[in-house]
Amino acid sequence: MRPQYPRNQAPETALPRPGTQGAGPSAHLSPSPQPRETPAPVTASPSTSTSSSCWSAQPTCKSDPGFWITVVTWNVGTAMPPDDVTSLLHLGSGGDDSDGADMIAIGLQEVNSMINKRLKDALFTDQWSELFMDALAPFNFVLVSTVRMQGVILLLFAKYYHLPFLRDVQTDCTRTGLGGYWGNKGGVSVRLAAFGHMLCFLNCHLPAHMDKAEQRKDNFQTILSLQQFPGPGAHGILDHDLVFWFGDLNFRIESYDLHFVKFAIDSDQLHQLWEKDQLNMAKNTWPILKGFQEGPLNFAPTFKFDVGTNKYDTSAKKRKPAWTDRILWKVKAPGVGPSPSGRESHRLQVTQHSYDSHMEYTVSDHKPVAAQFVLQFAYRDDVPLVRLEVADEWVRPEQAVVRYRIETVFARSSWDWIGLYRVGFRHCKDYVAYVWAKHEDVDGNIYQVTFSEESLPKGHGDFILGYYSHTHSILIGVTEPFQISLPTSEPASSSTDSSSASSEDEDDSTLELLAPKSRSPSPGKSKRHRSRSPGLARFPGLVLRPSSRERRGASRSPSPPSRRLLRGAPDRSNDGGSRGSSEEGPSGLPGPWAFPPSVPRSLGLLPALRLETVDPGGGGSWGPNREAPAPSSQGRQGLEEGGLGP
Repeated sequence: MRPQYPRNQAPETALPRPGTQGAGPSAHLSPSPQPRETPAPVTASPSTSTSSSCWSAQPTCKSDPGFWITVVTWNVGTAMPPDDVTSLLHLGSGGDDSDGADMIAIGLQEVNSMINKRLKDALFTDQWSELFMDALAPFNFVLVSTVRMQGVILLLFAKYYHLPFLRDVQTDCTRTGLGGYWGNKGGVSVRLAAFGHMLCFLNCHLPAHMDKAEQRKDNFQTILSLQQFPGPGAHGILDHDLVFWFGDLNFRIESYDLHFVKFAIDSDQLHQLWEKDQLNMAKNTWPILKGFQEGPLNFAPTFKFDVGTNKYDTSAKKRKPAWTDRILWKVKAPGVGPSPSGRESHRLQVTQHSYDSHMEYTVSDHKPVAAQFVLQFAYRDDVPLVRLEVADEWVRPEQAVVRYRIETVFARSSWDWIGLYRVGFRHCKDYVAYVWAKHEDVDGNIYQVTFSEESLPKGHGDFILGYYSHTHSILIGVTEPFQISLPTSEPASSSTDSSSASSEDEDDSTLELLAPKSRSPSPGKSKRHRSRSPGLARFPGLVLRPSSRERRGASRSPSPPSRRLLRGAPDRSNDGGSRGSSEEGPSGLPGPWAFPPSVPRSLGLLPALRLETVDPGGGGSWGPNREAPAPSSQGRQGLEEGGLGP
């Protein structure tokens, strides 16, 4: 059963325990969805709905609880993020939809992408992504995937207990600015399978101005034709069971002059403007838009406003208001080829629950638009590939034992690991500790791992365990929240311990850069830093030298007891051991900062700027029994693709 939190209350203040599937009274297994009421469908106006050829299935599974999706689009106009976005995301609003979404897709356009900002965002997560992660984490939302193309960003979040049922997550982007060479215009997408149904989210920023309608159509066709996904599922965007198309589509209102448009808005006669909206007119004439649906435009045009106000453009240009920011969807009809998920009849039904703008946000000349949908699945693939079992509470280190059962269809990897997360974690790499999934057979297909005492968090708190699949790049098994209550360690008494702690604190504040598609979960302290965000740049082999203070401390020690490896790959030789907080380097290294050789790569932003590999050890080897990890076979991803890989 899925956790049910009280309305208007974040999970930190209430942690009810949902039921389990096949678990005993002292164990937690992966949670499952719980039914809830679904809203009545929203009736679209004749001017905004598509032709009668559109298909909508009736649900064949009457007990299906419905899967709620919130879609947000916002052209932020290079502005800084606001302080609060809870009303935009329908969080804690007190209504029936409060904290009701299961998945949230956020599409941003015109995020500041000046060269200095892009370089900073390559090293750290951008401020907008940080804002949404911070706002959604208290409500149990976890970042599933993100992709960026200059100023166009797409973020996809889901409740943590849905992660085991999300598969085949992929991203893509298409530039259409300057003939396809510039990413200020174009589209970014995230596709995935949710409970066995193929979904695709496409965030677009199309050309502006009244006379560019045909160019907008051409750009949309280019995006649809160029974005192809490998694998056995849907290949093209329109091959998916359900497509959400949203963004700053830049369609304008034709024929009417500025004064009439403002009069219609002020007198609440928006229906007079619908028939002259370019997108509404294009639905009846452009074959590429066949099957796309949109709710009624019962909100005022969202462009263009004076920044900081709710007044339409008063500048010398006096641009005419328009519904530039839109959210549409399309369900794949049965007669248009087989379903990518393998089921033909009555795949799913989509009902739009709300569609509105948010006038309270004034940081941009656009108003954000949000829509809520309810998906009724005819069937659900809701069997997790891995089921985790853990005790209700850990009060002693020896209780930190995790048992898990693996389905026979799951392709295991030696690089899989189990992470320990605080309730309210933001993404899959936001763990406190982890242990390699060594697959030690306990009883048949049941396996067991143990967290080391030094890796466990001290004090009292609520935590979640998750099995991270290197193949799927997502948590494919999670537990319910459980408690850890361990005594805090006593403060160090000797000056040596104090000096060591100070040195470790310096290391924690050091920028952490990981190689592309690194198989290491990047062990480290439990402190949360911006450098541990999922949007890290991939600079293989880059080493940040220690501070002069640390070098002096090392030189004063005549015989240092050990040498420490700065954020190196974890030692996987000790079966079942946790690497959650250990930073000791493997034995046999020639120097304290020995790293595998790698080819220096360009940032991709400044052609003349390169980050070279530093080898303080003088080119020594990695020891007789150790080899450097092989680079990913998938190659280097661009900085504009913010993958979740460490």
